[in-house]
Amino acid sequence: MAADPAPQPARKEQVMDALILARIQFAANISFHILFPTITIALGWALLFFKLNHDRVRAAGGDAAPWMAAYRFWVKIFALSFAMGVVSGITMSFQFGTNWPGFMEKVGNIAGPLLAYEVMTAFFLEAVFLGIMLFGYRRVPNWLHTLATVLVAGGTTASAFWILALNSWMHTPAGFELRDGVAHATDWLAIIFNPSFPYRLVHMLLASGLTVSFLMAGLSALRWLWGDRGRDCVLALKAGIYTAAILIPLQILAGDLHGLNTLEHQPQKVAAMEANWQTGPNVPLILFAWPDETARANHFELAIPNGASLILRHQADGIVPGLDDYIGNHPPVAPVFFAFRIMVGVGLLMLLVSWAASWYLLRRRDLPKSLLLALAGMSFSGWVATLAGWYVTEIGRQPWLVTGVLATGEAASTVPAPLIGLSLVLYLAVYAALIIAYMVVLTQLARKAARGEQPRADEKLAAGTFAAAE
Repeated sequence: MAADPAPQPARKEQVMDALILARIQFAANISFHILFPTITIALGWALLFFKLNHDRVRAAGGDAAPWMAAYRFWVKIFALSFAMGVVSGITMSFQFGTNWPGFMEKVGNIAGPLLAYEVMTAFFLEAVFLGIMLFGYRRVPNWLHTLATVLVAGGTTASAFWILALNSWMHTPAGFELRDGVAHATDWLAIIFNPSFPYRLVHMLLASGLTVSFLMAGLSALRWLWGDRGRDCVLALKAGIYTAAILIPLQILAGDLHGLNTLEHQPQKVAAMEANWQTGPNVPLILFAWPDETARANHFELAIPNGASLILRHQADGIVPGLDDYIGNHPPVAPVFFAFRIMVGVGLLMLLVSWAASWYLLRRRDLPKSLLLALAGMSFSGWVATLAGWYVTEIGRQPWLVTGVLATGEAASTVPAPLIGLSLVLYLAVYAALIIAYMVVLTQLARKAARGEQPRADEKLAAGTFAAAE
């Protein structure tokens, strides 16, 4: 007797549920993990800035203590962030074997070496020399302490280099060939410097710089509101504000160039970002809408005429690709559309706040309480923008894991949906607790610094003013 085919749809539904749960679980893992490298990449260079100024002022016979006080406060945050990044990174790597074995089976010849290069050239530098940064002051020669800071800062950037090389290759693969369905490298320079890599690397490094700038300005503003008038607090506050004011226009420019590169290589992603359904000229820039994939149209649309054509083609009648040209081969529209607007919205808020704070510092040499509160409230705004941008990038690649090479569904494991769901709940609970604990610890470090540091009379600044602190 022939087998009853009725269970087939149920099995297919279970497979789809497992795939969706596996995607959500990996998204949760990488969302949690990326928060901490986003801090350590740029914070390493901020620490080097503090250390080099300490050395410069000390060599000139001045009072270098405030620079070292700033260094010692922020190196604690670096160490905590580094530890959180390591732990979450290890957890994330396990999922390549548990939930996504097809990834390494098909492209492991390329992904494996790039991940190994990151460990060998970057992680070891950070892990080895971080101890000297934390505990070596007054225990090793000053030049060695400075060298350790240089190497750790370089290590964080090297780590970003290799990880983003792999991630970019997954979006715009190059320098390989398929043999029996398996990717083999033919040109490592083409693999590393694939078409989207330079844009993605610059965009991410600037995002890290902005994240750290607002974290530094925000925690320093919080310390000031709590009564801390130490010069180290003012130095960090000014460094955060001025750096953010410089980086945000550069990030807008880099984002525009990255978008044009994406338009060339992943037009369906840009179409989803703009919620544009039909290819054509004079495409409006949609400020808000509710994309409907079933009707393949937008509801409640608020738009600027010709805006998308002007931005993407630099002319009002420029042709912008539409999603209807990529039916069955474009990402889910709503998540990409809304995440992109969150990223841009937070970026514009960063521009407004950093420029307003810079104007007050340069013209009036102090900050009003409203701006201090705004900076404190935006301490973790870099995380919001980074995650939103990351979702645009990664969800926008669907339905591909490696564009044109490996579909997401082809890489998934056969782990049952209930097991993935259980581990997902546990991951989310642990990650939520760790995020809250991390933010509480940083706040407590700021409160402790505000309460425990009593600057000498010659280090004090007049109440309510930000006189020049060198």
